[in-house]
Amino acid sequence: MQRINKFFFPVLWVLLVVVLLCAIALGAVPITLQDMFLSLKHFFNGKEPASIYEGVFIQLRLPRVLLCAITGAVLAVSGVLMQGLFRNPIVEPGLTGTSAGAALGASVVFVLGPLFNPAIKSFTGPLLVPLAAFFGALLATYLVYVLAKSAKRVSILSFLLIGIAVNAVCLSGTGFLSYIARDPQARSITFWNLGTFSGASWQQVLIVGSIASLIFIVSFRYSKQLNALLLGEEEAGYLGVDAGKLKRRILLLNTAMVSVATAFAGVISFMGLIVPHLLRLLIGSDNKRLLPAAMLTGAMLLVLADLFARLVLAPAEVPIGIITSLVGAPVFIILLKRFNLAQQKGGYNA
Repeated sequence: MQRINKFFFPVLWVLLVVVLLCAIALGAVPITLQDMFLSLKHFFNGKEPASIYEGVFIQLRLPRVLLCAITGAVLAVSGVLMQGLFRNPIVEPGLTGTSAGAALGASVVFVLGPLFNPAIKSFTGPLLVPLAAFFGALLATYLVYVLAKSAKRVSILSFLLIGIAVNAVCLSGTGFLSYIARDPQARSITFWNLGTFSGASWQQVLIVGSIASLIFIVSFRYSKQLNALLLGEEEAGYLGVDAGKLKRRILLLNTAMVSVATAFAGVISFMGLIVPHLLRLLIGSDNKRLLPAAMLTGAMLLVLADLFARLVLAPAEVPIGIITSLVGAPVFIILLKRFNLAQQKGGYNA
C-alpha cells in the first residue's frame, strides 16, 4: 500500500496528460502533434491558423478538452466534499437539488426566452442560459437548506429527503416546459439535460477555470476539518471544528461548483459519486489526498467519456450524460453489491 501511495499521484499526472493529448488528437478531424505545436506558435505570435487542422485545434478541440477536464475535476471534488460532509460514500452532489435547479433554469430560457426583455438578452448575450442555470441551481439549493433547517441546525437526513423532493419538483417543472415547448426548444432542453461540450469556447474555459481554481483553493483548506468530521459531529467539536459552520460553507461550495459546471455543459451524472468512491478504495479516506486525487481523476475520466462520445458515432456525437450514466450506473450497482453499502447506514467502511 505504501508503494502504491508513493507512485499514485505521478501516475495520475502522466495518465491525465496522455488522455488530454489523445482527446485533442482524435476526432472527426485528426490532429497531429505538429499541428498542435504550429497552431500554438502562430497563436502566441498573433497569427491566424495556417490550416484547417490548426484552426480546429485552437478554436474547437483545445477549449473543449480543457472545459471538459475542468468540469470533471469540479464534479469529482464536489463529490468528495459532499460525501465527507454527510459521512456517506454513496451521496451524490446533485441530491441537494442543484443539478435539477440548473436544468429548470436553463429550460425556462429555452422556452420562455423569446418573451424576455430585449435589453436583458442584449446585456447577457450568450451567457443568458448559463446565468439562468446558475441562479436556478442557487435557488433550488437555498430552498432545500431553508426547509431542512430546524432550531438553528440542519439535519442531514432531512436535508437529503427534502433535496429529493425539490429535485422532483424541479424535474416536474422541466418536464412541463418540455411539454409546452416547440420542437426545437424541446430538443434544446433534451440535449442540455443530457450534457454536451459541443459549444465549448475560450470564454467558457476562462470563466469556469477561474471560478474552479478559487473553489479548489478554498476546498483544500477544509480537508482537515472534514477528516475530523469523520469521527462524528460531537467528536469533531471536541477537536475545535464548528460542524454547523462547516456544513454551511461546504454546501455553499458544492452549490457554486455544481452550478458553474452544469451552467455551460448541462447535467452530467455519476461523476461526483463514482470517482470519490473508487479513490477511497485505493488511497483511503484522508481528504488531504482525496481532494487532489479526485481533481485529477475526475478530469481524466470525463475527458475519456467525452472522447468516446465523439468517436462512437463520428462525425456525430453522443451526449456525454448518456456515456457517464451508462458506465456509472453499473459500476455503482457493482460497488453496492460487493461492499454491501445498501445495509451500511452511512459510515466509511469502503
